Amino acid sequence: MIEYFGEFLGTMILILLGNGVVANVNLNKTHSFGAGWIVITFGWGMAVYVAVLISADMSGAHLNPAVTLGLAFSGLFSWLKVAPFILFQVLGAMAGASLVFVFFKNHFRITETSGVKKACFCTGPAIRDFRNNFFSEVVGTFVLILAVLLITLPQLEYESLVGQKVGMGSLGALPVALVVFSIGLSLGGTTGYAINPARDLGPRIVHSLLPIPFKDNNDWKYAWIPIVGPVAGAGLAALVYLFIGYFCNKLY
Repeated sequence: MIEYFGEFLGTMILILLGNGVVANVNLNKTHSFGAGWIVITFGWGMAVYVAVLISADMSGAHLNPAVTLGLAFSGLFSWLKVAPFILFQVLGAMAGASLVFVFFKNHFRITETSGVKKACFCTGPAIRDFRNNFFSEVVGTFVLILAVLLITLPQLEYESLVGQKVGMGSLGALPVALVVFSIGLSLGGTTGYAINPARDLGPRIVHSLLPIPFKDNNDWKYAWIPIVGPVAGAGLAALVYLFIGYFCNKLY
């Protein structure tokens, strides 16, 4: 159970800090109101760093169904653990989003723009074009998962052989955080770069349940994109990873 608790706790911290920086920048009368996109992307990168450090020794710090599936597609993680990991990631994301609401409750109350408040929970497209939005999530997640697989490759191979937890170790926290920061800066402006189904679905559910004043609709018609897009991106990254591994074995 420690693995599942690690995924719950790590994802909760990820969303608390990640959606927290969105709230800090966008909600009225915070000290960092209007600080801008770079602050948000840097905050999300640091959220990944802290969450991975906290949960790495417990669960391998997947914190993202796309990471869990990318590892499973690559043969580096047991399929028997995939569903429980994803469940606890979603529950952790819901807990983190709830904490963001409680933490910024006064600022939610005085912010009247419903779309701004929803952005503190889940993602949405800058231009509503489902094909392009889907492509954005696929490409962003592809970059993330390929980086995770290749950055942590030596550790993954060792841990899979000795039967320990497979995922991001604490030494991989900073490289992966920088990858997320880079994705946000370069590719995040079209959809808000969910690149993590739990990160979007859990808070979207919380947004639909909480008594938020001037609340926007939950846009469930769009909600499949930050779920299916990252899964497809993870699958594509796993294929490239396996392709690289195949040719490396041929060469060496």
